[in-house]
Amino acid sequence: MKTIDTRGLCNIGPVPGSGDEWYYDIDHPQGDLYEAEELFRQGQVIKGRKLCLVHYPDGEVFFPVPEMEGHYCERPVFFENAIYILDVDFPGNLIRIMRFCCTTHELSTHAELPLSIVKDCYNLQLHITPLTLSRQCGNEFEILWPERISFSMGNHDSFYLRERDKLYFSRWYEEGEGENYKYWEETVVRSLKGDVMEILPGDVMQMPNGEFWHLK
Repeated sequence: MKTIDTRGLCNIGPVPGSGDEWYYDIDHPQGDLYEAEELFRQGQVIKGRKLCLVHYPDGEVFFPVPEMEGHYCERPVFFENAIYILDVDFPGNLIRIMRFCCTTHELSTHAELPLSIVKDCYNLQLHITPLTLSRQCGNEFEILWPERISFSMGNHDSFYLRERDKLYFSRWYEEGEGENYKYWEETVVRSLKGDVMEILPGDVMQMPNGEFWHLK
């Protein structure tokens, strides 16, 4: 048995896009990103967040983003031999996209944006492919970087995947009660303008080799 010291972060899962090579866990000292933002606006001290990366199969452990007061990071994603991490600097009013090189293990700032470009940090996340910073609140969807795009969508739609110029949203339905209750989901594919290109039964997911599978 191999012992891996992750400093108490024991619920590791795959970094999206990395196949089975990289795993991560992240703590929640003050809730999710938007909850930490609310606490900061109320005058509370933000303690920072601990993010752990584990490389498979050697079990090497990294803590790429320092736990800095006033900073709060989010779930990482893997893209083109690097792990990208969203880090919000509340006192500095900045959003930073940090790049952890999987070869040299060096951390650098890939992009820096003013925090004022978002109403708040609710559902502010990185996605792939390509690397994309998006935000969803209610039926309003935004891409904040590398393009600036916004449009309205269905109340039951949730963005989860990008494939170049296609955006994939999960849409859920429910009807009836008791024994007659039914719940189901479908996938809505939209263009970057928000136009519906296709509606697919079931789900679309990206496999570890980058291939897209439609499950129906």
